[in-house]
Amino acid sequence: MKSLALFLIKLYQRFFTLIGYGSCRYYPTCSQYAKEQLLHNGFLKALFYSVIRILKCNQLFDGGIDYPVVEKLFSSSFVLLPKQTPKTIHFWFIPKDKQSFYVVKAFKPFDIKGNSC
Repeated sequence: MKSLALFLIKLYQRFFTLIGYGSCRYYPTCSQYAKEQLLHNGFLKALFYSVIRILKCNQLFDGGIDYPVVEKLFSSSFVLLPKQTPKTIHFWFIPKDKQSFYVVKAFKPFDIKGNSC
């Protein structure tokens, strides 16, 4: 289900946004928001938040910046791991509260040492 939804979003972003002239009232766009929700949350939770976001994307709401919020558990022993190949950072997780994070997409991927790829 998740892979089908991601495929449909990719199809929409590639072909159908040309018709709408980028008329989303939020940043990131509703389709990018749904994509990030699907990548970092379960399918039903992502679907729920994406539908709410799409329903709010109209002239009755102000719009603005609305990053997806996800709940993640991070390993605290990251520093103690054996040396591995450099990892690439595609998303930044900015803390919102104790277990929730804003998901911000990195425009330029970074490797783990902070160098631009």
